[in-house]
Amino acid sequence: MGQKTSPIGLRIGISRNWDSIWYNERDYVNFLIEDFKIREYIKKNYSKAFISRIEINRFPQLVNVVINAAKPGMVIGKKGAEIEVISKALEKIANGKKVTVSVREIENPELDADVVGQEIARQIEKRVSYKRAIKQAIRNAMKSGAKGIKVRISGRLNGAEIARTEEYKEGRLPLSTLTANIDYKVNESYTEMGTIGIKVWIYKEEKEKRRK
Repeated sequence: MGQKTSPIGLRIGISRNWDSIWYNERDYVNFLIEDFKIREYIKKNYSKAFISRIEINRFPQLVNVVINAAKPGMVIGKKGAEIEVISKALEKIANGKKVTVSVREIENPELDADVVGQEIARQIEKRVSYKRAIKQAIRNAMKSGAKGIKVRISGRLNGAEIARTEEYKEGRLPLSTLTANIDYKVNESYTEMGTIGIKVWIYKEEKEKRRK
């Protein structure tokens, strides 16, 4: 049997850091649930902003949340009004602790696996041909400087009775090279015929090897 490993988890500490930057053995379970609810709230209410990573850093009486979005204006709101709304909502989730929220713009959305997957999913929901959506995403990623990209889509494609899996790839994708900066994400598209899964791998560039 093939043993599948997440390209993200495999590279933690090498070319990528943790999304949650904290560790508390006593309250680990409660903090983990809070992190999940924080990410769920933000992604659910601001999905149109094409949110990718949500980084959470904890201090004794403070929770710092950094939202990486392709359209930061939709999260910030007019004169920062939405930031205050998000902060108050997250403070309730964090059991009254003060929550500071900051937004970071994704410089190259075409090279972010999560944003690319979300865009493909939305086009499919709008009844755009999945082949057209995927080929356009691959073309945009390669133009933006990606060294390689792979998209795997699975489900009842084009409303077929039997679900199937198709894969599209261009360029290099060294999944076994730990120094390779590979972004990976799974997204879902909800259609009338059922749920379609979308996996995206994007190879950006290799990180310099750490000196001992």
